[in-house]
Amino acid sequence: MTWLTHIDEDAWPATPDQAIAIQDELRPKVETTRKTREFGTIAGLDCAYADSGAVAAAVVVLDAITLQTVDSAVAHGTSAFPYYPGLLAFRELPTTMRALERLGGAPDLLVCDAQGLAHPRRLGLACHIGLLTGVPTIGVAKSVWGDYLEPGPERGARTDVTIDGEVVGSAMRTRAGVKPVFVSVGHRIDLDTACAQVLALTPRYRLPETTRRADSLCRAALRTAAAAK
Repeated sequence: MTWLTHIDEDAWPATPDQAIAIQDELRPKVETTRKTREFGTIAGLDCAYADSGAVAAAVVVLDAITLQTVDSAVAHGTSAFPYYPGLLAFRELPTTMRALERLGGAPDLLVCDAQGLAHPRRLGLACHIGLLTGVPTIGVAKSVWGDYLEPGPERGARTDVTIDGEVVGSAMRTRAGVKPVFVSVGHRIDLDTACAQVLALTPRYRLPETTRRADSLCRAALRTAAAAK
């Protein structure tokens, strides 16, 4: 698919220092303004891991209005890059990009279960995927890098997330009285639009439907692969 940048896994960074250098190089390329007026389809991305090192990546595409699933794809791989805080992208991207390649077309918006700009080097997984695909991308995380004040108890209440005094995202309440999620720009979208889209994707639960369905699919794919061995 021409909308994806090919990843050369043979040249993938092998050390944290190499990965950080790539993040520092990519950071100035992130765009924090909205390029698309309408989002017809929205995709969720997630990965599941086994103790053996096996990984399953899933992408689930929803109709932006009805929230019905219209496409999905799964890819399997191994987690060759170890987990380091702030370097999740280098663990997940190779398999995730293979899953994206299996979609029938490019979604209008990507939602990652990860950070975007709310990251020590302002280049979380959501930013990295956005740059590789050119598709507007949002990070929606369950935990946070940085500082924030607790938002009000009502649905839609939000407060700034800051790192070193810079606003990098929002702590937002998607369900009244339930702990917030942490929304940040990935690429080609502004923070207000990102938060509005996350609210639209959370009609019943704390996490976006995109995240919930991608999480379910990648876990099921991992179980199926393990059972087949």
